[in-house]
Amino acid sequence: MDARFNLFENELATKFAKRFANAGMVIHQSALPQSTQELVALRISQINGCGWCIDMHVKEAAAAGETAVRLSLVAAWRESTVFTEAEQAALALAEEGTRLADAHEGVSDATWAQVRKHFDDDQTAALVSLVALVNAANRLAVIVHQRGGSYEPGMFAAALS
Repeated sequence: MDARFNLFENELATKFAKRFANAGMVIHQSALPQSTQELVALRISQINGCGWCIDMHVKEAAAAGETAVRLSLVAAWRESTVFTEAEQAALALAEEGTRLADAHEGVSDATWAQVRKHFDDDQTAALVSLVALVNAANRLAVIVHQRGGSYEPGMFAAALS
């Protein structure tokens, strides 16, 4: 199936995407580790079934030096030994913050306590913002059927410059 609508070729969508990307740069430039950012973005995109974003985050993470083992185990992070306690806390927040409708309490107190144990205020702000931003990006791509498979590292940044 082809994309329903090309967000990169529409003037209004491009203006929105540039502002959206600027919000993402605040997170990207934060003290939250880049590897954690990509792992969280990948997990959220897996949950939401966003092929475009999965493709993008896997390739960007690999280009930044993330290992194939860790990337392949993100979907089963609870059943693996390759993630730090801080990364596990971030992945738990990503899952609970993405599946809000699936749990009456949203993000659990236990998950929040683990996040606060491992991340300072600025990192926590970046992590919470990242969860919200990636969920929004997933919805944009899924709604228009933006398909994964053709992404090349740096492509998103180049499209918005």
